[in-house]
Amino acid sequence: MVMPRFVRPKEGDSESSPNLYVANCGPAVGLQFDTIVSAFSSFGEVKGVYAADENGARVIVSFLEPASAHSAFIALNGRPCPHLGGRSLHIRHSILQPPSSRGMASVPVSLNASDLNIPGLYLFHDFISAVEEEQLLQAVDTGSWISLSKRRVQHYGYKFCYDTRNVDTKQHLGALPSFVSFILERISLSPDIPEKLDLDQLTVNEYPPGVGLSPHIDTHSAFEGLIFSLSLAGPCIMEFRRYTAGSWAPKTASISDTEVENPNSCSEVSRKAIYLPPRSMLLLSGEARCAWHHYIPHHKTYRQNFERLVV
Repeated sequence: MVMPRFVRPKEGDSESSPNLYVANCGPAVGLQFDTIVSAFSSFGEVKGVYAADENGARVIVSFLEPASAHSAFIALNGRPCPHLGGRSLHIRHSILQPPSSRGMASVPVSLNASDLNIPGLYLFHDFISAVEEEQLLQAVDTGSWISLSKRRVQHYGYKFCYDTRNVDTKQHLGALPSFVSFILERISLSPDIPEKLDLDQLTVNEYPPGVGLSPHIDTHSAFEGLIFSLSLAGPCIMEFRRYTAGSWAPKTASISDTEVENPNSCSEVSRKAIYLPPRSMLLLSGEARCAWHHYIPHHKTYRQNFERLVV
């Protein structure tokens, strides 16, 4: 999947960016993201810390305010950071740019769901810890994989039938696996989840390098009102597209997946994009669930996620 593209700002624009590219910093050198957040928080509110690339030793620190980023740059660039084991950091200002799509205009990439102004879309950063992420990845590897044309999947609770794009509610596969019990509990206890749920269906998708998602809306009858998606092992940028105006509510309860055969040929389309960091939980509900197609371009960066942890 696609990595976010952070680039140097134009001359004179450095102080207007809240993002810093920080080298010699990251999991590959023994610094976890929560530790990095703590170290940089002394300069202002940190919106998030993200992998700058697959190296593991370079991160993007995103502040709420550009002034905080500039203060951190002045204080830490080329100097030992006492809160990070005395490690000397190499820092430059950076701005976020979306990946280019052939024949299409660029779409600004947001770091928070609220910036997209899509009703029913929520993104919870650091929903699980790095240790929990590694435990989940190990647990998933012991599961039973089903090979599809471009990816592998595991089904729990109910099996999704790709031929009919639906589930057979009479064929229950059993309870959800124990390795997601803490996720279910965390969802049930979260004050930010709009409603309390009895989650009983899980699909694990493994996306190999180069594989993305075509623009689609997941089957309403199969997954009902809410879809939770937990990202593991790598980040990506997800785009949301709304092709026609009108009510977002489905006309029938059995509507199947809506895929766009040639999405670039649609003239009436609203496009918005969001960066999904590792260990973040995405929630699609309401208008975001039923009216907006979600889409991930095909790129060559590994990503694995728990897609469609739903009721």
